[in-house]
Amino acid sequence: MFRRKSQEIDTAERDAKVKQLRDALGPLSGRSLKFCSDACLRRYLEARNWNLDKAKKMLEATLKWRSEYKPEEIRWHEVAHEGETGKVSKANFHDRKGRTVLIMRPGKQNTTSSEGNIRHLVYLMENAILNLPEGQEQMSWLIDFNGWTINTNISIKTSRDIIYVLQNHYPERLAVVVLYNPPRFFEAFWKVVKYFVDEKTFQKINFAYPNKKESLEKMKSFFDTENLPSEFGGKATLEYDHQEFSRLMAGDDVKTAKYWELDRTNGYDNKTNNGHSKSEVDTEPC
Repeated sequence: MFRRKSQEIDTAERDAKVKQLRDALGPLSGRSLKFCSDACLRRYLEARNWNLDKAKKMLEATLKWRSEYKPEEIRWHEVAHEGETGKVSKANFHDRKGRTVLIMRPGKQNTTSSEGNIRHLVYLMENAILNLPEGQEQMSWLIDFNGWTINTNISIKTSRDIIYVLQNHYPERLAVVVLYNPPRFFEAFWKVVKYFVDEKTFQKINFAYPNKKESLEKMKSFFDTENLPSEFGGKATLEYDHQEFSRLMAGDDVKTAKYWELDRTNGYDNKTNNGHSKSEVDTEPC
């Protein structure tokens, strides 16, 4: 009775929608063509409940953003200073479904630059996507609130901007978000921020507390406790080593350049499917 529209569309209809969206986008080349895989088109359709016009508008806005922001060209040495404390890092384990895990520690916030924080997170999102196991489209986030205070908190504006980028340019990339042991005064911050979160993302957010049995069971359903760090109720030990993490990211930067063929002339299209320049495409969120 209350099933979402996307659940009412069978496989054949979804495949047809993907083809329709590809046709509506028109000819693509370079990085735009590489980005717009069938899986990518499905994510944008899913994010807009399989509404073709809304998915097209959303995807065109992303292609414009990527052509200007160039997230695949960001290199670790450009954002490494943001990661010195380990406030965001890729975990050395996966969740129970084999998905890449990003660990966030807002209590280790070390800068006040809104653009720096966003660029650092975008880099790690691109890196996490690059390292997704075959057949996986999504990742999990673990957010550890140990040491978080009002003084270490990023601004409401930065939070809003981060949410905007994630929801509009990385749709259906998040499978699970765990907010682990947030302090009581986080509630006031959350009451404001949650209004920027769309319904699909909101349903993926889970609060977990170390002294609540239901929270522990929830964590076990998402992660193997043998791999899960002790600060999240697991049995493993995980200490952020900036030098080692930097070495891994430098290696991944080589993989990124190879994937996007950045040593060749392989840029974004200068035109959208309707013949207008990308600067003329409406980028309002759908």
